Amino acid sequence: MCAATASSMLFGMNTTTDSTRRIEGFEDTVKDFWVSRPRRPHRGRKLAGVAAGIGHRYGIDPAIVRVVFVVLTVFGGVGLAFYLLGWAILPEEGDDVSGLEGLLGKGRSSMSKGFTLALCAALVLLGLASFSASWVDGGTFVGLALVVAGVYLLHRSRGHLRRPAPTGGVATGPAGMTSTGTGGDAGMWGQPVSQAAPTWDPLGADPLGWRLPDATAPTPPPPEPPPPPRRKSKIGFAVTGVALAVGGVGAALAAEGVPWFTPAHVMGLVLAVLGLGMVAGSFLGGGRGLVWLAVPLALVGLTLSAVPLEHVGGGFGELRATPTSADQVQPVYERTAGDVQLDLTGLSGSDSARTTVRSGAGNVTVLLPPDADVDYRCEAAVGNVECLGQEHNGIDTPELRGVDPGTDGEGGPKITLTAKIGAGNVEVRRG
Repeated sequence: MCAATASSMLFGMNTTTDSTRRIEGFEDTVKDFWVSRPRRPHRGRKLAGVAAGIGHRYGIDPAIVRVVFVVLTVFGGVGLAFYLLGWAILPEEGDDVSGLEGLLGKGRSSMSKGFTLALCAALVLLGLASFSASWVDGGTFVGLALVVAGVYLLHRSRGHLRRPAPTGGVATGPAGMTSTGTGGDAGMWGQPVSQAAPTWDPLGADPLGWRLPDATAPTPPPPEPPPPPRRKSKIGFAVTGVALAVGGVGAALAAEGVPWFTPAHVMGLVLAVLGLGMVAGSFLGGGRGLVWLAVPLALVGLTLSAVPLEHVGGGFGELRATPTSADQVQPVYERTAGDVQLDLTGLSGSDSARTTVRSGAGNVTVLLPPDADVDYRCEAAVGNVECLGQEHNGIDTPELRGVDPGTDGEGGPKITLTAKIGAGNVEVRRG
């Protein structure tokens, strides 16, 4: 009993397995999370074991944790920073303290001080970059709030289960009080245990005749309860339906030309719904199939955020136009996604026209009269540009511009043309 009392005095909430204890209050939850932090295991890890440690600690699939990190990286830019933070503050299996605590001299850690310093430097740089260049407006703060709320609720509901076993030696203090240490603390009094048997018997009795229980012997922890059977849940179908609805509404608003709803923003909203669904599934059981939908969408979202695509309205599908006079030429021909083909070979004489032809994703083709005087500008964010003899291809290609008088020199229809594509091909040629 003395051992249990001393352990409670020394460490407050022990790191032994206790499936009956419930955590009360915000401060209690935060302190208990730090005391019983996940340990990064040697087995089952993909990189540093952060996701595997969190999954094992709270009884959820580590694959879901990894997907949450990816979604947070794409959605708000904080996922990678939080992974590095977990690498720094979560102890490795078998260590007394984390790498950061080892750097501060709090105990033994297998992580070298040089690597810990490099990890902290990378963490600071990533944190600053996340808050200065988030591709979703306010996405960094949303991601930060989601992580804090998710960890808090997860520890409140499952923090009393799967608590890591204590590490380190046994410490002793006055009056023979003992406790199990975690790392380099070595008890309240900083002295190692000395379990020496008494050399005399004050009652003069045979010491072998006494069969009293050892008061200092640690009580073995109760066996870890078996994980509950996985329940069938419809949360995956429900979240998928909500994500598709959000994506459909966002795409419709983008097609209508609402400024904020770009393809990257719409993808961010869909990933946010999937991320929240996976967090809810970790509590309610279910939603594992959302991983296979979130991973490819996260890659698409990462691509959309990296490529400088301009927002284009006009809807979806193919657009073909063949005006026969200058007054029939519209100022803009555009599609959010789809091919746009404009045939201006019907212009003749002294016709003068100015137009812009653009598409977010697809192909843009413009046919010009052989004798037209053309002032042109052609560009593509990603793709190939062939504009009256000039050509460029790649990502964020330089703008092609110039003046071409046609086959007969100056004279004929005068056309001012801008042809643009987000992803695809631009072709401007004479018919």
